[in-house]
Amino acid sequence: METEIKSHYNYEEVILWLEKKGVDLYGNHFKILETDHPIIYKLIAYFLKDEATCFQFNIDLNKGILLSGPVGCGKTSLMNLMKHLAPTEHKFFVKPCRDISFEFIQDGYLIIHKYSKGKLYESEPKTICFDDLGTENNLKYFGNECNIMAEILLSRYDIFTSKKIQTHITTNLSASEIENIYGNRVRSRLREMINLIGFERNIMDKRV
Repeated sequence: METEIKSHYNYEEVILWLEKKGVDLYGNHFKILETDHPIIYKLIAYFLKDEATCFQFNIDLNKGILLSGPVGCGKTSLMNLMKHLAPTEHKFFVKPCRDISFEFIQDGYLIIHKYSKGKLYESEPKTICFDDLGTENNLKYFGNECNIMAEILLSRYDIFTSKKIQTHITTNLSASEIENIYGNRVRSRLREMINLIGFERNIMDKRV
């Protein structure tokens, strides 16, 4: 599927560059499939801050990205590659949600602060990509159960509205599954905070 891009960037060249970067990061087997180009064009447009192309794709550059798709379609790899396209002021780091849940067991509610407002000794929150939303568990800290990612995302909404700090997410959950797990309030906030870019549900597992 070809998408015509009217832009001052050469998207085919950017994809070739990303593929080389992917080989550096993941090995010679890494390849960007042509069937994924429509998704990757949108990500490139967003992370290069290509306003004209984002307008064509109805992408809001003020919001973050929620990249959704089934297990094994390459969401995490793509977001790790996009880190290298993002301009300095929009750099972000990728944090697995499962790791956050393990940190919560150890450090408790400080973790909500760490991934929203920043560590206690830092004054500025950071742009973060929460990887694989839905793989973490509701965990107990001193007997109190906490939906840790729901709390973090609600806090991230507050810094999005007050400081325009963006949040990115990868997930294999659908919108209704997000609502079931995290509640209507989180789903509603996410609508305001993010652009949804989604792989087809029937896309093949690239890990096979």
